[in-house]
Amino acid sequence: MSDEGRRIAGRYRLAEQIGRGGMGTVWRADDEVLGRQVAIKRLHARPELSADELATLYERTRREARSAARIQHPNVIVVHDVVDDDGRPCIVMEYVPGPTLADLLKDGRTLPHEEAARIGLDTVAALRAAHAAGVLHRDVKPGNVLLGTGDRTVLTDFGIAMTDGASTLTKTGEMVGSIHYMAPERIRGLTPGTASDLWALGATLYQAVEGRPPFRRATAMETAYAIAVDPLEPMKQAGPLEPLIEALLIKEPDERPTAQQTERALQTAWWGEATAELPPPAPELTTVEPTGDAGRGRRRGRKGIVVGVLALAAAVTAFALHGTSTSPPGHTTSRPTTTPSASPVPEGYHLVRDRQLGVSFPVPDDWKAGKRSAESVTYTDATGLAGLTVGVVDPAGPNPSTHFADIEANTKVNYPTYRRLRMQQTTFRQLPAAIWEFTFQGRVRVFRAIDLGFGKEGDREYDIYLSAPDAKWDSYRPVFDTARDGFVTNAS
Repeated sequence: MSDEGRRIAGRYRLAEQIGRGGMGTVWRADDEVLGRQVAIKRLHARPELSADELATLYERTRREARSAARIQHPNVIVVHDVVDDDGRPCIVMEYVPGPTLADLLKDGRTLPHEEAARIGLDTVAALRAAHAAGVLHRDVKPGNVLLGTGDRTVLTDFGIAMTDGASTLTKTGEMVGSIHYMAPERIRGLTPGTASDLWALGATLYQAVEGRPPFRRATAMETAYAIAVDPLEPMKQAGPLEPLIEALLIKEPDERPTAQQTERALQTAWWGEATAELPPPAPELTTVEPTGDAGRGRRRGRKGIVVGVLALAAAVTAFALHGTSTSPPGHTTSRPTTTPSASPVPEGYHLVRDRQLGVSFPVPDDWKAGKRSAESVTYTDATGLAGLTVGVVDPAGPNPSTHFADIEANTKVNYPTYRRLRMQQTTFRQLPAAIWEFTFQGRVRVFRAIDLGFGKEGDREYDIYLSAPDAKWDSYRPVFDTARDGFVTNAS
């Protein structure tokens, strides 16, 4: 007898079966109380299981609902309710119309690397949110990535998710999950961590661009062995995603990129910029004060104007690739845009009005004015390692990207440790603009820098530049964003 049309929990009427797996069936249903469509995951009847095994299975299902409900993020499925149907738990979720990534990849089909990067960006954002909530997904794969309307990507099926402090709900030696996307440490019976979810993301991205899982073999046992010991087959269609995928599929979890580093690399690949080399994460550094003037000056394009920069020297390699923060992480659907006017000064900042440059911008309350020239001013933090520089070029050239390219050529000659993360044309408040981001190495630590230039030919060009230790970039990057968003000129 068909279940179509049957009502569950007195309010959810099953309308259409939209998915089926070994554990259960997913239905599109009508919520007759709230008048909306929902998705319901309903377990199959399992007469072959003992009472204890059924109890474990049902608890896994309830835990899926609890795990997903802990995560509030646009790229994670929304759980509305958990109800019982003939003693079996059913999860009531938001209905996301559209195919899964697995549907798009059927029969060996592939995606352009830009599209794979976009989907990967939303997926890693979902994983970052899950990990921040103490939840490991443990079954990231194309079939659990929903592709909704408006380029929305949604990670679903937390059925074998594991939360901090929870039992694994498995028998000794039992592995749960999809073998093709199972990290080597899980194959070896070790406790999975956040790096295991990222390995599965790497396997998903590999399939998206290459048309097959990275270690697919004839049997599950052969696949497991290949995941544990075999080298990765070279990619042919990954383009700029290749170094990231290779890094995500490293056998040792401690050597894989973090979720944040993965997100940066995906942003760069999606926007079509040149990717940087992806070595393993840098070891913890011993901090000593930098010396010398390495990186302190930047020659300003054809006009030969020097814009002062605080870019103190550092040591060890940089990891890679950061995108702009103009769209929220994990739900980027277009290239960066900017606000048409300045934002209010947030708490912890004060507005600097620089009459010489004819500009105003917010800086942190504890940052002090430092080096000044006729064309620029620098504010530094208490450590002297981070600095925000605002400069002007009058008149501006054809486009800031031309200036940045000239400066980069000079930088490459003088600083062999320079690594470009991105350089791209954009717009800022309806003006031609360019954004440039890079790292460089000095004696003790790696530094990272970001520079936004904007202005039209014949008028003034403005530069907003931040450099800071790469290891603490996340804490310093908001200084740049705040200065950019609150920047005002006399002509504004």
